[in-house]
Amino acid sequence: MHKTLLRCLILVAASTGGAAAQLPAPSQVSPSTPQVWTWDAVKNLFEVNNTTLLAGQLNIDELKAEEITADLRPNPQFTLTADGTQLVPYHGVWEPFAGTYVSPGVSQLFERRHKRGLRYEVARQGTAIGFAQQSDTERTLLFNVRSAFVGVLQAKAVLRLAQSNLEYYDHILKISRDRYEAGDIAQIDLDRLELQRLQYESDLQTALVNLRTTKINLLALLNDHRPVDSFDVEGPFDFSEEVLSDDDYRKDALDARPDLRAAVLTVEQAKTSYQLAEANGSTDPTISMWYTHNGSFSNPDAYNTLGASVTIPLRIFDRNQGEKQRTKIDIDRQDKLRQGVETQVYSDVDSAYALVQSNINLLKPYKQKYLAQAVRVRDTVFFSYQHGGAALIDFLNAESDYRAVQLNYINLVGAYMTAAAQLNEAVGREVIQ
Repeated sequence: MHKTLLRCLILVAASTGGAAAQLPAPSQVSPSTPQVWTWDAVKNLFEVNNTTLLAGQLNIDELKAEEITADLRPNPQFTLTADGTQLVPYHGVWEPFAGTYVSPGVSQLFERRHKRGLRYEVARQGTAIGFAQQSDTERTLLFNVRSAFVGVLQAKAVLRLAQSNLEYYDHILKISRDRYEAGDIAQIDLDRLELQRLQYESDLQTALVNLRTTKINLLALLNDHRPVDSFDVEGPFDFSEEVLSDDDYRKDALDARPDLRAAVLTVEQAKTSYQLAEANGSTDPTISMWYTHNGSFSNPDAYNTLGASVTIPLRIFDRNQGEKQRTKIDIDRQDKLRQGVETQVYSDVDSAYALVQSNINLLKPYKQKYLAQAVRVRDTVFFSYQHGGAALIDFLNAESDYRAVQLNYINLVGAYMTAAAQLNEAVGREVIQ
């Protein structure tokens, strides 16, 4: 009897071990057919709909408009002077405008030391900084969207596990009821098995609520108001052991991180602002030309004259000295901020890389050993319980261990995918799909 039971246990263990490393197969959650989105579709919708990104794009348009203003030349000025109008009769005849002095003129300010070009360069660099900051905002928000997307995939995997567990347990209950009808088990054992089903029903309802909640969170990030039941997402829910070295990701981050690029551009803008402050300290001449008609002259040849002048401000006091000092100091301040951003880039990459490696180290033994082992133990103990070789409590414990191992594996995969998204955010581009 014991040899026969032992052979049966071995056959059951061998038959269940091969498929244990895979998650439960998906089952139909709803009879409706919702629209299914991949990650690329979600990303595209996010870039089109997210209000923060749209507002940031308008800010860039404003910066481009400031470039136009910065590139404008000073306008010429027109002046008109009239004087000497007679208020009494002229030579006995009323001619009020006969002796009027009229002088229209035009003046133009000429900027020296490339002031206009430097103003335009400062504005142009400001636009480039705005582009980099917009990319950095997108990088941060994209991590939130990716985390929400992974959350939906994880909730779907948990739901599939809950459904699979409930279906398996209902199969167990059917067998146990048949055994009870045959007098093979006691009423108390059947009652305990049926009471245990409450746990699986609770797991299923919790998984349904969590899936709905994660979908709602994803739709909120996408600024999409469609009903939550009208869409679904799909994508790989697994981990990869192949990652590059930490140094490789560090180098990629130095090239790709938009916040670091914005910090570098800000230093360059500070240098240009200092040059502009130096240029603004120089004097700009104003050249004027005018025409004069003076009807009060007795000499007819002197009625109409031309004149010109040059106005040069005297720089007795340098009123731009403080701005020169401020912009010079600002160069060092922005460089210190750039160094801080660079240090933060290294810290972000190192932290995310360590988290990814930790999750991989935890997941590998699950996939290589523990998933199959949990299935094998559960089915073996159930077979033994069916044939009187194990107590009911042993089977319930084995079933609980199986559920815990499978759920831990799903949660670890979700943690890995979130850590991978965090590494992508730290590097500034997708280095792990």
